Formats: sequence, structure tokens, C-alpha cells
Amino acid sequence: MRAMILAAGKGTRLRPLTESVPKPLLEVAGRPMIAFPLQLLREAGIEEVVINLHHLGQQIRRRLGDGKAYDVRITYSEEDPILDTGGAIAAAREFLGSGTFIVLNADTVIHLRLRDVIAFHRQHRATATLVLRPDPDAARQDAILIDATQRMHSILGHHRDGSAGDGAPRTRMMYTGVMVLEPRVFDYMGQGVFSITRDVFPRLLAADEPLYGYVHAGYWRVLDTPADLAAGRAELAQCDT
Repeated sequence: MRAMILAAGKGTRLRPLTESVPKPLLEVAGRPMIAFPLQLLREAGIEEVVINLHHLGQQIRRRLGDGKAYDVRITYSEEDPILDTGGAIAAAREFLGSGTFIVLNADTVIHLRLRDVIAFHRQHRATATLVLRPDPDAARQDAILIDATQRMHSILGHHRDGSAGDGAPRTRMMYTGVMVLEPRVFDYMGQGVFSITRDVFPRLLAADEPLYGYVHAGYWRVLDTPADLAAGRAELAQCDT
């Protein structure tokens, strides 16, 4: 199995830190933040990883090299212009191959057994499985709704056909930055700049593809604002002591 780490973003919310250092290389608990998703993959036995690059990408390439220090083999996907999440995955199609693959965000730390997520994905014969967590803000417009079987019925206001008004109970969730995908998703992708969540998942829902949410109740932190970066640094430093 292969994986992709999305690392091309400009990190605008973390300026001025990211004017000279790409966000994935900002230090958290004594390591670059991208080391956390790399560790998650390695613990699951996944060794082949592609990382997309744009903003200060050469720094990431120099720091991580071929991945030997992290016990993985890294391939790089250069983007100019930046392709957004869906475009990035589509551009890496040749590397990701014809089997199940994982996509993670470089700026997210999550304490998760990725092997369990993969097993859940296969058990449900899903086209896509997103790792979700309970939504702390009931008014969020980008919430994901799942049913009692954890099948996804809504994302970004787009509903699975016939499910919007059926009255069945739904649980409101939010995406954590980790997904498992089947190569079938490429059938719903074009080329160029587009989002996997805003553009591809509505198409998957409309086609009644089996989309599921794996619910995660453990530690999670996205490190994309100064406040979250500071909190993550404090929390993860305590974990290492």
C-alpha cells in the first residue's frame, strides 16, 4: 500500500513563520510536524510515500531526502502552480497505483491506529473512508453527516441522493485530515486545480458510492494557526516526557 502526504500549502495563517520555513518543517516537540504523519504511516507498515511540494518545497526535499531517516521511501511531486488537494492526488496517480492508498495532511497530528482504519475500510468495501471526529460546533456548514452504520450522507451541504429528507438520524462529524481511498476515485477526477472534498466527494455522493466515516475519539490537533501550533507544541511535549 502507498500513501500521500499533502504538504504544498503556503501556510498563510502561520505567517511570518512560514515566510522562511515551510509549514511542514515547523518544529513540534523536537521534530518537524511532517514527521508525525510519516510516523503514522510507518507504524502501519506503509513504506512508499509521495509528498507534494510547492511553497519552499526544496527545503522539505533537503530535510527529508529519500526518507531513510524515517524508515520510508519518499517520492516528491512538484507543483507549479499549486493544485489544491484533489489536483495533487490526481497528479500523483501514477505513483499511487491501482490499489488502496492513504492520504494525510502534513499539518495534522493524530494518535490513531491506521491499520484499524484500513480494516474498517475494507470491511465496508468503501470507495472512500474519512477519519472523522465529533463536530464541536453544531452550526458548521462543512460538517459531515453519517448514519448508524457510519455511512456518509452529507458533506459541505451536498447530500447522498434520496437521503436529505428521509428523517433518519444522523451524527454530525468533522474531517480530521486522514482518508483511505480506492483508485476508483480517479474516475471522478479531472485535471488541474480542484479540491478532493469540495469537488470530488459531492460527485461520489451523487453516484451513491459507498463512503464511510471512521470515528476517532483520541488525540487530534491541526497545527495551522499560531494558537493551535502553540497548543500542539505544549501538548506533544508533555506526551514525550
